[in-house]
Amino acid sequence: MIDLHCRVCGYENDKPPWGDDNKTPEYEFCPCCNVEFGHQDYSLESVKRYRRMWVESGADFKNVKFKPVNWLSEEQLKQVPKDFR
Repeated sequence: MIDLHCRVCGYENDKPPWGDDNKTPEYEFCPCCNVEFGHQDYSLESVKRYRRMWVESGADFKNVKFKPVNWLSEEQLKQVPKDFR
């Protein structure tokens, strides 16, 4: 199953951040937490470290152009892929 969600913040992207095989990163940036797919989210430890930094800095939506109406970081974080919680 192809996952469209960011491993760090749970944002649902329009294309899979880790490619159609969930193994080949796109090396693009999440519009919400600004993680670079394939660079700062390459392991469970790096995902948790980046997520902690993002949350501790206020969990702000980085690119407001893509920010959903009524966005709540707490709700979005529930969409983080199971293996990266």
